[in-house]
Amino acid sequence: MTTLRITRSKVRLALALALALMPAALFANRATAAQPQSRPPAEPTVVRTDVGLLRGEAAGGARVFNGIPYAAPPVRALRWKAPQAVKPWHGVRDALKLANACAQQDNPEIPGGSTAEDCLYLNVTTPAQQAERPRAVVVWIPGGGFFSGAGNSYQASKMATRGDVVVVTVNYRLGIFGFFGYPGLAGSGTYGIQDQQAALRWVQRNARAFGGDPRNVTVAGESAGGMSVCAQLASPTSAGLFAKAVMQSGSCAFNWADNSQYPGQAADSPWVKESTVQNTGKEWAAEHKADLKCKAGQSMRDCLQDAEPAVLVESTLQFTQPAYGGSAVLPLSPAKAMKGGLFHRVPVLSGNNHDEATPWVAAFNGGVLADADYPRLLTDMVGAAAAAKVQREYPLAQYGSTAAAWAAVTTDRIWSCTQVTNDQQAVSKVPVYAYEFADKHSPLSQPGQGAAHATELPYLFSLGGYDFPMSATQQRLSEQMLDYWTAFARTGNPNGPGRPYWAPASTGDTRGLSLAPTDQGGIKRVNLTAEHHCGFWAELS
Repeated sequence: MTTLRITRSKVRLALALALALMPAALFANRATAAQPQSRPPAEPTVVRTDVGLLRGEAAGGARVFNGIPYAAPPVRALRWKAPQAVKPWHGVRDALKLANACAQQDNPEIPGGSTAEDCLYLNVTTPAQQAERPRAVVVWIPGGGFFSGAGNSYQASKMATRGDVVVVTVNYRLGIFGFFGYPGLAGSGTYGIQDQQAALRWVQRNARAFGGDPRNVTVAGESAGGMSVCAQLASPTSAGLFAKAVMQSGSCAFNWADNSQYPGQAADSPWVKESTVQNTGKEWAAEHKADLKCKAGQSMRDCLQDAEPAVLVESTLQFTQPAYGGSAVLPLSPAKAMKGGLFHRVPVLSGNNHDEATPWVAAFNGGVLADADYPRLLTDMVGAAAAAKVQREYPLAQYGSTAAAWAAVTTDRIWSCTQVTNDQQAVSKVPVYAYEFADKHSPLSQPGQGAAHATELPYLFSLGGYDFPMSATQQRLSEQMLDYWTAFARTGNPNGPGRPYWAPASTGDTRGLSLAPTDQGGIKRVNLTAEHHCGFWAELS
Protein backbone atom coordinates (compact mmCIF):
# COMPACT_ATOMS: atom_id res chain seq x y z
CA MET A 1 0.00 0.00 0.00
CA THR A 2 1.56 3.30 -1.07
CA THR A 3 0.58 5.24 2.04
CA LEU A 4 2.14 2.66 4.32
CA ARG A 5 5.37 2.56 2.30
CA ILE A 6 5.71 6.31 2.46
CA THR A 7 5.04 6.51 6.16
CA ARG A 8 7.72 3.90 6.78
CA SER A 9 10.13 6.11 4.86
CA LYS A 10 9.10 8.94 7.13
CA VAL A 11 9.92 6.78 10.13
CA ARG A 12 13.41 5.99 8.87
CA LEU A 13 14.14 9.65 8.25
CA ALA A 14 12.61 10.77 11.53
CA LEU A 15 14.78 8.30 13.40
CA ALA A 16 17.85 9.59 11.61
CA LEU A 17 16.96 13.13 12.56
CA ALA A 18 16.21 12.13 16.12
CA LEU A 19 19.60 10.41 16.34
CA ALA A 20 21.18 13.74 15.51
CA LEU A 21 19.38 15.29 18.44
CA MET A 22 20.83 12.85 20.98
CA PRO A 23 24.49 13.21 22.03
CA ALA A 24 26.82 10.27 22.39
CA ALA A 25 27.94 11.21 25.89
CA LEU A 26 26.96 13.42 28.77
CA PHE A 27 28.59 16.82 28.57
CA ALA A 28 28.96 19.38 31.29
CA ASN A 29 26.38 22.14 31.34
CA ARG A 30 27.93 25.19 29.71
CA ALA A 31 24.94 27.53 29.90
CA THR A 32 26.06 30.96 31.04
CA ALA A 33 23.57 33.19 32.77
CA ALA A 34 24.37 36.72 33.83
CA GLN A 35 24.38 36.71 37.64
CA PRO A 36 23.56 39.88 39.56
CA GLN A 37 26.14 40.86 42.13
CA SER A 38 23.48 41.39 44.78
CA ARG A 39 20.88 38.66 44.56
CA PRO A 40 17.24 39.31 45.43
CA PRO A 41 15.43 36.70 47.51
CA ALA A 42 14.91 33.29 45.98
CA GLU A 43 11.50 32.32 44.70
CA PRO A 44 9.71 29.59 46.70
CA THR A 45 9.92 26.00 45.48
CA VAL A 46 6.34 25.30 46.58
CA VAL A 47 3.64 27.14 44.61
CA ARG A 48 -0.14 27.11 44.62
CA THR A 49 -1.82 26.33 41.31
CA ASP A 50 -5.54 26.38 40.59
CA VAL A 51 -5.87 22.70 41.54
CA GLY A 52 -3.33 22.30 44.33
CA LEU A 53 0.16 22.86 45.71
CA LEU A 54 3.26 21.84 43.75
CA ARG A 55 6.78 21.27 45.00
CA GLY A 56 9.60 21.94 42.54
CA GLU A 57 13.31 22.28 43.10
CA ALA A 58 16.09 24.79 42.68
CA ALA A 59 18.70 23.74 40.12
CA GLY A 60 21.57 26.17 39.68
CA GLY A 61 20.09 29.53 38.84
CA ALA A 62 16.66 28.12 38.00
CA ARG A 63 13.55 26.69 39.60
CA VAL A 64 12.19 23.62 37.84
CA PHE A 65 8.73 22.07 38.14
CA ASN A 66 8.37 18.89 36.10
CA GLY A 67 5.44 16.63 35.32
CA ILE A 68 2.61 19.06 35.99
CA PRO A 69 -0.78 17.78 34.77
CA TYR A 70 -2.62 20.33 32.63
CA ALA A 71 -5.51 18.04 31.62
CA ALA A 72 -7.01 14.79 32.82
CA PRO A 73 -5.48 11.58 31.46
CA PRO A 74 -7.17 11.01 28.05
CA VAL A 75 -7.68 7.29 28.57
CA ARG A 76 -10.54 4.92 27.75
CA ALA A 77 -13.73 7.04 27.84
CA LEU A 78 -11.65 10.21 27.37
CA ARG A 79 -9.67 8.85 24.42
CA TRP A 80 -10.33 11.00 21.35
CA LYS A 81 -12.15 13.58 23.44
CA ALA A 82 -11.39 17.22 24.06
CA PRO A 83 -8.96 17.58 27.00
CA GLN A 84 -10.79 17.59 30.34
CA ALA A 85 -10.06 19.38 33.61
CA VAL A 86 -7.57 18.02 36.13
CA LYS A 87 -9.03 16.87 39.44
CA PRO A 88 -7.75 18.93 42.40
CA TRP A 89 -5.44 17.17 44.86
CA HIS A 90 -4.86 17.55 48.59
CA GLY A 91 -1.51 18.30 50.16
CA VAL A 92 1.65 19.09 48.22
CA ARG A 93 2.26 17.23 44.96
CA ASP A 94 5.88 16.67 43.96
CA ALA A 95 6.85 18.15 40.58
CA LEU A 96 10.35 16.72 40.62
CA LYS A 97 10.32 14.17 37.79
CA LEU A 98 9.45 14.24 34.12
CA ALA A 99 6.16 12.52 33.38
CA ASN A 100 5.31 10.10 30.57
CA ALA A 101 6.06 10.99 26.98
CA CYS A 102 2.94 10.60 24.87
CA ALA A 103 2.42 7.31 23.03
CA GLN A 104 4.74 6.91 20.03
CA GLN A 105 6.86 4.31 18.31
CA ASP A 106 10.46 3.56 19.20
CA ASN A 107 12.87 6.38 18.36
CA PRO A 108 16.16 7.61 19.79
CA GLU A 109 14.46 10.53 21.54
CA ILE A 110 12.08 8.11 23.31
CA PRO A 111 14.00 4.78 23.30
CA GLY A 112 11.58 1.90 23.20
CA GLY A 113 8.77 4.28 22.38
CA SER A 114 5.79 4.78 24.66
CA THR A 115 2.28 3.40 24.98
CA ALA A 116 1.32 5.96 27.65
CA GLU A 117 -1.91 7.83 27.05
CA ASP A 118 -1.63 9.43 30.50
CA CYS A 119 0.77 12.02 29.13
CA LEU A 120 -0.80 15.49 29.23
CA TYR A 121 1.86 17.10 31.36
CA LEU A 122 4.03 20.17 31.10
CA ASN A 123 7.23 21.43 32.70
CA VAL A 124 7.94 24.92 34.03
CA THR A 125 11.39 26.50 34.37
CA THR A 126 11.89 29.94 35.91
CA PRO A 127 14.79 32.00 37.20
CA ALA A 128 15.43 31.17 40.84
CA GLN A 129 15.43 34.77 41.99
CA GLN A 130 12.39 36.94 42.53
CA ALA A 131 11.60 39.61 39.96
CA GLU A 132 10.24 43.10 40.48
CA ARG A 133 7.40 42.43 38.05
CA PRO A 134 5.84 39.37 36.41
CA ARG A 135 8.02 37.77 33.75
CA ALA A 136 7.17 37.02 30.14
CA VAL A 137 6.22 33.39 29.49
CA VAL A 138 7.45 31.22 26.59
CA VAL A 139 5.36 28.11 25.85
CA TRP A 140 7.35 25.62 23.75
CA ILE A 141 5.60 23.10 21.47
CA PRO A 142 8.04 20.38 20.37
CA GLY A 143 8.49 19.05 16.85
CA GLY A 144 8.48 15.46 15.67
CA GLY A 145 6.25 15.25 12.61
CA PHE A 146 3.08 15.12 14.76
CA PHE A 147 3.99 11.50 15.59
CA SER A 148 7.02 11.67 17.91
CA GLY A 149 8.83 13.86 20.40
CA ALA A 150 8.11 15.37 23.80
CA GLY A 151 8.34 18.66 25.63
CA ASN A 152 10.33 16.66 28.19
CA SER A 153 13.32 16.68 25.80
CA TYR A 154 13.82 20.46 26.05
CA GLN A 155 15.58 21.53 29.24
CA ALA A 156 15.11 25.29 29.41
CA SER A 157 17.31 26.61 32.23
CA LYS A 158 19.60 28.62 29.98
CA MET A 159 16.68 30.32 28.24
CA ALA A 160 14.92 31.06 31.52
CA THR A 161 17.95 32.37 33.37
CA ARG A 162 19.71 34.30 30.62
CA GLY A 163 16.47 35.67 29.22
CA ASP A 164 14.71 36.26 32.56
CA VAL A 165 11.56 34.49 31.34
CA VAL A 166 9.33 31.64 32.44
CA VAL A 167 9.55 28.69 30.03
CA VAL A 168 6.82 26.03 29.71
CA THR A 169 7.47 22.88 27.64
CA VAL A 170 4.45 20.80 26.64
CA ASN A 171 3.59 17.18 25.83
CA TYR A 172 0.55 16.70 23.59
CA ARG A 173 -1.15 13.71 21.98
CA LEU A 174 0.60 12.44 18.86
CA GLY A 175 -0.14 10.28 15.85
CA ILE A 176 -3.25 8.12 16.08
CA PHE A 177 -3.98 9.40 19.59
CA GLY A 178 -3.84 13.07 18.61
CA PHE A 179 -5.06 13.13 15.02
CA PHE A 180 -7.36 10.14 14.51
CA GLY A 181 -10.77 10.64 12.91
CA TYR A 182 -13.92 8.59 12.61
CA PRO A 183 -17.42 9.42 11.30
CA GLY A 184 -19.40 11.12 14.03
CA LEU A 185 -16.37 11.52 16.31
CA ALA A 186 -16.39 15.15 17.51
CA GLY A 187 -13.08 16.91 17.11
CA SER A 188 -11.73 14.32 14.66
CA GLY A 189 -8.11 15.04 13.81
CA THR A 190 -7.66 17.94 16.24
CA TYR A 191 -7.00 16.40 19.67
CA GLY A 192 -3.30 17.29 19.66
CA ILE A 193 -4.09 20.89 18.70
CA GLN A 194 -6.74 20.99 21.44
CA ASP A 195 -4.17 19.72 23.95
CA GLN A 196 -1.87 22.61 23.06
CA GLN A 197 -4.71 25.03 23.69
CA ALA A 198 -5.46 23.35 27.03
CA ALA A 199 -1.83 23.91 28.00
CA LEU A 200 -2.09 27.57 26.98
CA ARG A 201 -5.25 27.93 29.07
CA TRP A 202 -3.41 26.35 32.00
CA VAL A 203 -0.74 29.03 31.57
CA GLN A 204 -3.38 31.74 31.64
CA ARG A 205 -4.71 30.39 34.94
CA ASN A 206 -1.39 29.63 36.61
CA ALA A 207 1.36 31.82 35.17
CA ARG A 208 1.32 34.17 38.16
CA ALA A 209 1.98 31.31 40.57
CA PHE A 210 5.37 30.88 38.86
CA GLY A 211 6.14 34.59 38.56
CA GLY A 212 4.85 34.83 34.99
CA ASP A 213 2.59 37.32 33.27
CA PRO A 214 -0.46 35.70 31.61
CA ARG A 215 -0.88 38.82 29.47
CA ASN A 216 2.59 38.34 27.97
CA VAL A 217 2.73 34.77 26.64
CA THR A 218 4.71 33.72 23.55
CA VAL A 219 3.81 30.43 21.89
CA ALA A 220 6.85 28.95 20.13
CA GLY A 221 7.84 25.75 18.37
CA GLU A 222 10.05 24.07 15.79
CA SER A 223 9.15 21.87 12.78
CA ALA A 224 5.74 20.32 13.61
CA GLY A 225 5.88 22.62 16.63
CA GLY A 226 6.24 25.63 14.32
CA MET A 227 3.32 24.37 12.23
CA SER A 228 1.37 23.96 15.46
CA VAL A 229 2.11 27.57 16.37
CA CYS A 230 0.73 28.68 13.03
CA ALA A 231 -2.32 26.48 13.56
CA GLN A 232 -2.87 28.31 16.84
CA LEU A 233 -2.53 31.63 15.01
CA ALA A 234 -5.34 30.49 12.72
CA SER A 235 -7.56 28.89 15.37
CA PRO A 236 -10.54 30.91 16.65
CA THR A 237 -10.50 28.91 19.89
CA SER A 238 -6.98 30.09 20.79
CA ALA A 239 -8.01 33.78 20.89
CA GLY A 240 -6.49 35.57 23.87
CA LEU A 241 -4.19 32.72 24.85
CA PHE A 242 -0.92 34.29 23.64
CA ALA A 243 0.52 37.66 22.68
CA LYS A 244 3.40 36.65 20.36
CA ALA A 245 4.37 33.71 18.15
CA VAL A 246 7.65 32.05 17.13
CA MET A 247 7.71 29.64 14.17
CA GLN A 248 10.99 27.80 13.59
CA SER A 249 11.19 25.66 10.44
CA GLY A 250 7.46 25.29 10.08
CA SER A 251 4.54 27.47 9.01
CA CYS A 252 0.95 27.39 7.80
CA ALA A 253 2.09 27.52 4.17
CA PHE A 254 4.38 24.49 4.48
CA ASN A 255 3.79 21.92 1.73
CA TRP A 256 5.74 19.64 -0.54
CA ALA A 257 5.71 18.68 -4.22
CA ASP A 258 5.52 15.17 -5.68
CA ASN A 259 8.57 13.01 -4.87
CA SER A 260 10.35 15.91 -3.21
CA GLN A 261 10.87 14.51 0.30
CA TYR A 262 10.64 10.78 -0.46
CA PRO A 263 10.37 8.78 -3.67
CA GLY A 264 6.76 7.92 -4.41
CA GLN A 265 5.33 10.58 -2.14
CA ALA A 266 2.42 12.63 -3.48
CA ALA A 267 2.22 16.40 -3.11
CA ASP A 268 0.50 17.38 0.12
CA SER A 269 0.61 19.59 3.21
CA PRO A 270 0.33 19.01 6.97
CA TRP A 271 -3.39 19.85 6.88
CA VAL A 272 -6.20 17.45 5.93
CA LYS A 273 -9.98 17.81 5.68
CA GLU A 274 -11.93 16.36 8.59
CA SER A 275 -13.98 14.23 6.18
CA THR A 276 -10.77 12.75 4.78
CA VAL A 277 -9.33 11.79 8.15
CA GLN A 278 -12.69 10.36 9.21
CA ASN A 279 -12.88 8.20 6.09
CA THR A 280 -9.28 7.09 6.63
CA GLY A 281 -10.15 6.20 10.22
CA LYS A 282 -13.17 4.19 9.13
CA GLU A 283 -11.14 2.27 6.56
CA TRP A 284 -8.34 1.67 9.04
CA ALA A 285 -10.74 0.39 11.72
CA ALA A 286 -12.36 -2.05 9.29
CA GLU A 287 -8.95 -3.38 8.21
CA HIS A 288 -7.80 -3.83 11.83
CA LYS A 289 -10.99 -5.17 13.39
CA ALA A 290 -9.31 -8.45 14.33
CA ASP A 291 -6.36 -6.65 15.94
CA LEU A 292 -8.73 -4.42 17.90
CA LYS A 293 -10.45 -7.52 19.36
CA CYS A 294 -13.94 -6.10 19.13
CA LYS A 295 -16.51 -7.95 21.24
CA ALA A 296 -19.58 -9.57 19.73
CA GLY A 297 -22.25 -6.95 19.12
CA GLN A 298 -19.93 -4.11 20.11
CA SER A 299 -20.04 -0.97 17.99
CA MET A 300 -16.82 0.02 16.27
CA ARG A 301 -16.77 3.30 18.19
CA ASP A 302 -16.90 1.43 21.51
CA CYS A 303 -14.35 -1.07 20.29
CA LEU A 304 -11.96 1.73 19.40
CA GLN A 305 -12.39 3.30 22.83
CA ASP A 306 -11.54 -0.05 24.47
CA ALA A 307 -8.56 -0.92 22.25
CA GLU A 308 -5.20 -1.47 23.89
CA PRO A 309 -2.84 1.47 23.27
CA ALA A 310 -0.08 -0.91 22.18
CA VAL A 311 -2.30 -2.01 19.28
CA LEU A 312 -3.10 1.56 18.29
CA VAL A 313 0.48 2.81 18.42
CA GLU A 314 1.48 0.26 15.77
CA SER A 315 -0.55 2.29 13.25
CA THR A 316 0.15 5.73 14.67
CA LEU A 317 1.82 6.91 11.46
CA GLN A 318 -1.43 6.66 9.52
CA PHE A 319 -2.63 9.76 11.39
CA THR A 320 -0.12 12.60 11.39
CA GLN A 321 -2.06 15.52 9.90
CA PRO A 322 -4.21 17.97 11.87
CA ALA A 323 -7.74 18.17 10.48
CA TYR A 324 -9.70 21.26 9.49
CA GLY A 325 -13.25 22.03 8.44
CA GLY A 326 -15.18 20.14 11.07
CA SER A 327 -15.01 22.20 14.24
CA ALA A 328 -14.26 25.63 15.66
CA VAL A 329 -10.69 24.52 16.39
CA LEU A 330 -9.62 24.76 12.74
CA PRO A 331 -12.61 25.74 10.64
CA LEU A 332 -10.30 26.46 7.70
CA SER A 333 -7.02 25.03 6.56
CA PRO A 334 -4.38 27.12 8.37
CA ALA A 335 -2.79 27.78 4.98
CA LYS A 336 -6.06 29.26 3.66
CA ALA A 337 -6.67 31.19 6.88
CA MET A 338 -3.24 32.85 6.76
CA LYS A 339 -3.60 33.66 3.08
CA GLY A 340 -6.96 35.30 3.79
CA GLY A 341 -5.65 37.30 6.75
CA LEU A 342 -7.74 35.29 9.22
CA PHE A 343 -5.22 35.00 12.03
CA HIS A 344 -4.58 36.54 15.44
CA ARG A 345 -2.84 39.89 15.29
CA VAL A 346 0.33 39.25 17.29
CA PRO A 347 4.01 39.90 16.48
CA VAL A 348 5.76 36.99 14.76
CA LEU A 349 9.35 35.72 14.75
CA SER A 350 9.78 33.30 11.84
CA GLY A 351 12.59 31.50 10.10
CA ASN A 352 14.39 28.46 8.77
CA ASN A 353 17.79 26.84 8.69
CA HIS A 354 19.93 27.54 5.64
CA ASP A 355 20.21 23.88 4.58
CA GLU A 356 16.93 22.44 5.94
CA ALA A 357 16.46 19.58 3.49
CA THR A 358 19.92 18.01 3.47
CA PRO A 359 18.92 15.10 5.79
CA TRP A 360 16.13 14.10 3.40
CA VAL A 361 18.60 13.49 0.54
CA ALA A 362 19.33 10.13 2.17
CA ALA A 363 15.81 8.99 1.19
CA PHE A 364 16.95 8.95 -2.46
CA ASN A 365 19.25 5.99 -3.04
CA GLY A 366 20.88 6.54 0.32
CA GLY A 367 22.05 9.95 -0.84
CA VAL A 368 24.33 8.44 -3.49
CA LEU A 369 23.28 10.35 -6.60
CA ALA A 370 24.97 10.58 -9.99
CA ASP A 371 24.85 13.60 -12.29
CA ALA A 372 22.44 11.70 -14.53
CA ASP A 373 19.98 11.44 -11.63
CA TYR A 374 19.47 15.20 -11.41
CA PRO A 375 17.13 15.70 -14.42
CA ARG A 376 15.13 12.63 -13.38
CA LEU A 377 14.67 13.89 -9.81
CA LEU A 378 13.51 17.28 -11.07
CA THR A 379 11.15 15.71 -13.61
CA ASP A 380 9.64 13.46 -10.97
CA MET A 381 9.05 16.54 -8.82
CA VAL A 382 7.69 19.14 -11.26
CA GLY A 383 7.27 17.45 -14.66
CA ALA A 384 9.51 17.53 -17.71
CA ALA A 385 8.70 21.05 -18.93
CA ALA A 386 9.24 22.72 -15.56
CA ALA A 387 12.27 20.54 -14.77
CA ALA A 388 14.29 22.29 -17.47
CA LYS A 389 13.49 25.64 -15.86
CA VAL A 390 14.54 24.39 -12.44
CA GLN A 391 17.79 23.04 -13.84
CA ARG A 392 18.58 26.42 -15.38
CA GLU A 393 17.81 28.12 -12.06
CA TYR A 394 19.92 25.59 -10.12
CA PRO A 395 22.69 24.54 -12.53
CA LEU A 396 24.46 21.40 -11.38
CA ALA A 397 27.90 22.94 -11.93
CA GLN A 398 27.13 25.61 -9.35
CA TYR A 399 26.63 23.04 -6.58
CA GLY A 400 29.31 20.48 -7.33
CA SER A 401 27.15 17.39 -6.91
CA THR A 402 23.63 16.18 -7.54
CA ALA A 403 23.12 15.66 -3.80
CA ALA A 404 24.03 19.28 -3.05
CA ALA A 405 21.90 20.65 -5.89
CA TRP A 406 18.91 18.50 -4.94
CA ALA A 407 19.25 19.60 -1.30
CA ALA A 408 19.25 23.26 -2.39
CA VAL A 409 16.20 22.76 -4.64
CA THR A 410 14.16 20.98 -1.98
CA THR A 411 15.28 23.30 0.83
CA ASP A 412 14.04 26.28 -1.15
CA ARG A 413 10.86 24.74 -2.56
CA ILE A 414 9.64 22.94 0.58
CA TRP A 415 11.01 24.92 3.49
CA SER A 416 12.40 28.39 2.88
CA CYS A 417 9.90 29.71 0.36
CA THR A 418 6.85 28.40 2.18
CA GLN A 419 8.10 30.23 5.29
CA VAL A 420 8.69 33.38 3.21
CA THR A 421 5.15 33.04 1.83
CA ASN A 422 3.81 32.92 5.38
CA ASP A 423 5.91 35.95 6.33
CA GLN A 424 4.53 37.95 3.43
CA GLN A 425 0.97 36.99 4.30
CA ALA A 426 1.48 38.28 7.84
CA VAL A 427 3.72 41.28 7.32
CA SER A 428 1.02 43.75 6.29
CA LYS A 429 -0.91 42.98 9.48
CA VAL A 430 1.70 42.42 12.21
CA PRO A 431 5.44 42.91 12.84
CA VAL A 432 7.40 39.97 11.41
CA TYR A 433 11.04 39.28 12.26
CA ALA A 434 12.49 36.84 9.72
CA TYR A 435 15.71 34.89 10.14
CA GLU A 436 17.87 32.10 8.83
CA PHE A 437 20.08 29.95 11.04
CA ALA A 438 23.32 29.52 9.12
CA ASP A 439 25.92 27.78 11.32
CA LYS A 440 27.14 25.01 9.04
CA HIS A 441 29.06 23.41 11.91
CA SER A 442 26.40 23.28 14.63
CA PRO A 443 27.00 20.52 17.20
CA LEU A 444 24.04 18.75 15.58
CA SER A 445 25.30 19.13 12.00
CA GLN A 446 26.20 15.88 10.27
CA PRO A 447 29.12 15.81 7.80
CA GLY A 448 28.20 17.61 4.61
CA GLN A 449 24.71 18.59 5.77
CA GLY A 450 25.46 22.14 6.94
CA ALA A 451 22.77 24.09 8.80
CA ALA A 452 20.21 21.30 8.45
CA HIS A 453 16.79 20.85 9.97
CA ALA A 454 16.78 21.12 13.81
CA THR A 455 20.45 22.11 14.10
CA GLU A 456 19.56 25.41 15.81
CA LEU A 457 17.94 23.71 18.80
CA PRO A 458 21.04 23.34 21.04
CA TYR A 459 21.57 27.10 20.74
CA LEU A 460 18.30 27.60 22.65
CA PHE A 461 17.89 24.49 24.84
CA SER A 462 19.71 21.64 26.49
CA LEU A 463 18.42 18.59 24.59
CA GLY A 464 17.62 15.51 26.59
CA GLY A 465 19.42 17.12 29.52
CA TYR A 466 22.66 17.52 27.55
CA ASP A 467 24.56 20.69 26.73
CA PHE A 468 26.50 20.23 23.52
CA PRO A 469 30.10 21.45 23.45
CA MET A 470 30.45 24.64 21.42
CA SER A 471 33.34 26.77 20.27
CA ALA A 472 33.67 30.24 21.73
CA THR A 473 32.08 31.78 18.64
CA GLN A 474 29.20 29.31 18.73
CA GLN A 475 28.65 29.96 22.42
CA ARG A 476 28.48 33.66 21.65
CA LEU A 477 25.94 33.01 18.87
CA SER A 478 23.86 30.95 21.30
CA GLU A 479 23.86 33.84 23.78
CA GLN A 480 22.83 36.30 21.08
CA MET A 481 20.03 34.03 19.85
CA LEU A 482 18.74 33.57 23.39
CA ASP A 483 18.83 37.34 23.81
CA TYR A 484 16.94 37.90 20.55
CA TRP A 485 14.30 35.25 21.32
CA THR A 486 13.67 36.33 24.90
CA ALA A 487 13.67 40.06 24.13
CA PHE A 488 11.01 39.29 21.54
CA ALA A 489 9.07 37.34 24.18
CA ARG A 490 9.26 40.24 26.61
CA THR A 491 8.55 43.13 24.27
CA GLY A 492 7.62 41.91 20.78
CA ASN A 493 10.92 43.35 19.52
CA PRO A 494 14.08 41.17 19.51
CA ASN A 495 16.54 44.06 19.56
CA GLY A 496 18.80 45.10 22.40
CA PRO A 497 22.45 45.68 23.34
CA GLY A 498 25.19 43.24 22.35
CA ARG A 499 23.78 42.08 19.03
CA PRO A 500 23.21 43.48 15.51
CA TYR A 501 19.99 45.34 14.81
CA TRP A 502 17.14 43.19 13.52
CA ALA A 503 14.77 45.13 11.28
CA PRO A 504 11.23 43.84 10.81
CA ALA A 505 10.39 42.43 7.40
CA SER A 506 8.37 44.48 4.91
CA THR A 507 6.17 43.74 1.93
CA GLY A 508 8.01 42.60 -1.18
CA ASP A 509 11.20 40.67 -0.57
CA THR A 510 11.45 39.15 2.91
CA ARG A 511 14.60 40.48 4.51
CA GLY A 512 15.87 39.30 7.85
CA LEU A 513 18.98 38.17 9.70
CA SER A 514 21.40 35.38 8.89
CA LEU A 515 22.51 33.90 12.22
CA ALA A 516 26.05 32.51 12.07
CA PRO A 517 29.15 32.59 14.29
CA THR A 518 31.67 35.32 13.61
CA ASP A 519 34.08 32.84 12.01
CA GLN A 520 31.38 32.10 9.40
CA GLY A 521 30.52 35.71 8.63
CA GLY A 522 28.62 36.53 11.78
CA ILE A 523 25.11 37.89 12.09
CA LYS A 524 24.16 39.95 9.05
CA ARG A 525 21.25 41.08 6.92
CA VAL A 526 19.99 38.68 4.26
CA ASN A 527 17.38 38.83 1.52
CA LEU A 528 15.68 35.50 2.11
CA THR A 529 13.44 35.82 -0.95
CA ALA A 530 16.41 36.23 -3.27
CA GLU A 531 18.76 33.80 -1.54
CA HIS A 532 16.25 30.96 -1.84
CA HIS A 533 14.91 31.78 -5.32
CA CYS A 534 11.42 32.35 -3.96
CA GLY A 535 10.42 34.58 -6.86
CA PHE A 536 11.25 31.73 -9.21
CA TRP A 537 9.19 29.23 -7.23
CA ALA A 538 6.25 31.59 -6.99
CA GLU A 539 6.28 32.04 -10.76
CA LEU A 540 6.70 28.32 -11.41
CA SER A 541 3.72 27.43 -9.25
